[in-house]
Amino acid sequence: MTGNRLVINGIYRHFKGNEYIVIDKAIYTENGEIVVIYKRKDTINDGQIHTYARPLDMFLSEVDHEKYPDVKQKYRFELIG
Repeated sequence: MTGNRLVINGIYRHFKGNEYIVIDKAIYTENGEIVVIYKRKDTINDGQIHTYARPLDMFLSEVDHEKYPDVKQKYRFELIG
């Protein structure tokens, strides 16, 4: 596990810039994997889906700096508030 941590209702910045609010954790019934449920912070009720699920380990993982060498952020999602 990384040094990053998950905070329910925490606000996170994705390394590409958008901000998200963690809604909850859930269990993927097919394999028991823990997933993070999160929503883009700046979305309005525009009829589009802006709620996402991602495996916990991936949510807390470090940015692939070989693929994204110019990114300064250490983690894929970093807690900002």
